[in-house]
Amino acid sequence: MYKILRFFLFKLDAETAHHLTLNVFSFLIRIPFVKTFLHFFYAVENKKLERTVFGITFKNPIGLAAGLDKNAACIDAFAALGFGFVEIGTVTPLPQDGNEKPRLFRLIEDEAIINRMRFNNDGMKVVRENILKSDVYSEKSELKTQILIGGNIGKNKVTDNELAVEDYIKCFMELYDVVDYFVVNVSSPNTPNLRALQEKEPLKKILLQLQEINQKQPTPKPILLKIAPDLSNEQLDDIVEIIFDTKLAGIVATNTTISRENLNSENNKIKTIGASGLSGKPLTQKSTEIIQYIASKSQHQIPIIAVGGIMTAQDAIDKLKAGASLVQLYTGFIYKGPHLVKEINLRLLKES
Repeated sequence: MYKILRFFLFKLDAETAHHLTLNVFSFLIRIPFVKTFLHFFYAVENKKLERTVFGITFKNPIGLAAGLDKNAACIDAFAALGFGFVEIGTVTPLPQDGNEKPRLFRLIEDEAIINRMRFNNDGMKVVRENILKSDVYSEKSELKTQILIGGNIGKNKVTDNELAVEDYIKCFMELYDVVDYFVVNVSSPNTPNLRALQEKEPLKKILLQLQEINQKQPTPKPILLKIAPDLSNEQLDDIVEIIFDTKLAGIVATNTTISRENLNSENNKIKTIGASGLSGKPLTQKSTEIIQYIASKSQHQIPIIAVGGIMTAQDAIDKLKAGASLVQLYTGFIYKGPHLVKEINLRLLKES
C-alpha cells in the first residue's frame, strides 16, 4: 500500500510532499479509531523489545530521527505507527524560516535525500505547546504509554558562535519538563559555521554549561551529542574524551554528510543542488563504521543512538551489533514507509 502512496508523493516536490504528509497525519489522527487502526496494523507490542538506556526505558529501540517532525506536530501519529520514541526538532529559541526553497531533494537512484533546510522551525515556545497538546504527553503523564520524546536543540542563525551556548540553554529550559532527553546539535552542515562548534574547546564549553544547569534541576535529563559522519578519527577521539569529561549520557551518530562519493545520480543534478547534507543509503556503511569506532574507543561505555542509512531491518541489526543501543529512522522511513518499523521490531524478536 505504501508503494502506491509513495508513487504519488514522489510526483510532488520533496518538501511539498513532506508537509502534505504531516498535515494529513495531523488530521487523520484526530478521527476516532484511526490511531487504534494504525497501532494494530504497524505496532509490535512485546516486553522483549524494551531497552533501558541512560536511565530511561524505551518500549522498543526504534525511534524517529530529528528533522521529520521538527515542530512536534505529529507525535501522536508517529507513536501510533509503532515507534518507541520520537525526536523532535531541531528546535531553536526563535522561529526561523530556514534557507530559500527549493531546499529538499530526492536522489531516487541512491535512495537518498539532500537537504539544506537550516533549522527551519516554529521556535521553542510553539514546539512546547504542541508537545503539551499531544496525547503522547498526556498519556505519558498518566503512565498510560511508554513513548518517549527527545528534544533536539540548536542555535539560531543570527546567534554568533561565541553566544551559542545561550541558545542551547534557552531551549533546554523551555523544553525541560516536556521531553525525556536532549540532543545537542552542532553537526548540521546547513547552518553557517555551526560545525565549528564541534571543535574541542567550544564544544566542551557548551556541554559543561548545559550540564551545570541540568544538574541543578530536580531530575537531571540525559543530554546527548549529535555528531557528523565527516569527522576524522582524531576528532572522534576528542568527542569520546569530551563525552567522558562532561559526563554526557551518550552520542547520536550520525548527522547528514557533506560527502558526495559513490553516488549513482547524475553529476549535474548533484552540482545543481550544491552544498548541503545528504542522508540515506550512501551513509549506511560510514555511519556504522563510526558507531563501531566510538563503541570500541569508549570500551562500550558510551550509549549510542544510531542514525544514518537504515533502509532495511538488517541495517538496523548491523548498527546494533556495531555497538548502538537504539536506532532512528528518517530517510529509510520516507523510502520504505512505516512498515519498516514493524519489520525491524519483528526481526529483533526473532533474533532475541
